[in-house]
Amino acid sequence: MVLMAFTMNVCAQEKATIEVPQWVKNIKFSGYGMLQYQGTDQENAKTNTFNLRLARFILDGKIGDFDWRAQIQGTNATGPGQPTVQLVDLYTEWRRFPEFKIRAGQFKRAFTYENPTHPITQGWYSYAMVVNNLSAFGDRTGEKSSGGRDIGLQVQGDLIPNANGRRLLHYQVGVYNGEGVNEKDKDNRKDIIGGLWVMPIKGLRVGAFGWTGSRGDMKDDKGQKISMEKNRYALSAEYDLNEYTFRAEYIHSEGWGASSAGNNVREIDYSKGNKADGWYAFGIVPVVKSKLHAKARYQCYRPTKEWNSSKTMYEVGLNYFFTKNLQLNAEYARVNDRSIANPDKHNYNFVDVELDFRF
Repeated sequence: MVLMAFTMNVCAQEKATIEVPQWVKNIKFSGYGMLQYQGTDQENAKTNTFNLRLARFILDGKIGDFDWRAQIQGTNATGPGQPTVQLVDLYTEWRRFPEFKIRAGQFKRAFTYENPTHPITQGWYSYAMVVNNLSAFGDRTGEKSSGGRDIGLQVQGDLIPNANGRRLLHYQVGVYNGEGVNEKDKDNRKDIIGGLWVMPIKGLRVGAFGWTGSRGDMKDDKGQKISMEKNRYALSAEYDLNEYTFRAEYIHSEGWGASSAGNNVREIDYSKGNKADGWYAFGIVPVVKSKLHAKARYQCYRPTKEWNSSKTMYEVGLNYFFTKNLQLNAEYARVNDRSIANPDKHNYNFVDVELDFRF
C-alpha cells in the first residue's frame, strides 16, 4: 500500500509539470451565421424567400511572430465549381514589424476598401454590385465565387508615424494565381495587385488600387483556350470613427467577361464588350449609440460601361443591435435595371431582412 501511494504521488507530480505549448493556448475558435429574407416585385422574376446566406467557422492562432488563420464557409449556393462547403482562408502572416508584414496562403485580394470588410460589419444585404463583379466575389471573369480571395503572397505595412504614433501611410502589394479560391494557376501568369492610401486624420483614409493579370483556360468564340486579360483600378475614400461610417469607391475594369459571373464559367462573351465600371457611396450613422444605426446607400454597376446596361440601387435601412454579437438588419431599395428589355419594367422594389450572429 505504501508503494502504491508513493507511485500515485509521483504520477500526480509528473502530470502537474506537463505544460500545454503556448501556440496551442493561442488558438481561438470563432464563427458567425447570417440568416436572410429577401423579396422583390420584379416583373417575371418575383421572389419571396428565406435564405441561409452563409456560415463560417474560424480558427486563429499565433506562433512567435507569425499569425495564422483557417476559415471554412458553408452556404446554400450550388453549381459547377461552387460547393456548399469550402475552404476560404488558409494563411499565415509574419507581423514582427508594422512597416513590413508578409502574408502567404489563401486570403483576400489587396483590392478596394470594401473587399476585406467583414460581411456583418459591412452593414448591408451584400457587398456593392461593383465590388461583387470586379473584386472577385461573383466576378465578371466567371471564376467561381471566391469572396474576394486568391492564393498568393502579399507584403504590406504602415509608415510615417506622427507625434501620437498613428501612422499616416499604408501600402500593400500582392502576387496571386489569378484563378480564385482553391485553384492552381492555369496559365503560369500571375496577377499583381497593389494599393496605397494616406490617413491624414484619425478615421479617414483616401487611396487608390491597381490590378493587372489574367485568367487562364478561357474559351474564345472559336472554342480555343486563351488567357483573358484583367486590368483594373479603384479610387477609394472612407471615414470610419465612433460608429459613423462613410465610404465611396469607383472601380474600372478592362478585359473581356465570361458568359456569366461566378460558377467557374470559362466561355468568353464578346457581346458584353471589354470594359465595365461602377461605383457606390454610403453612410451609416448611430441613432442610438451601440444600439440602432440608420443607413443609406447609392450604387451603380455597368457591365458594359454603357448606361443601357446599368443597374442602379437606392437603398435605406436600419441595423439594430440586440447585443454586440447579435443584430437585425433591414433595408428597402428602389432598383432601376436598364438591361431589362421593356423600359416600362426597369424599376422595381427590393427588401432584405437579416439576422446575423457571432460566437
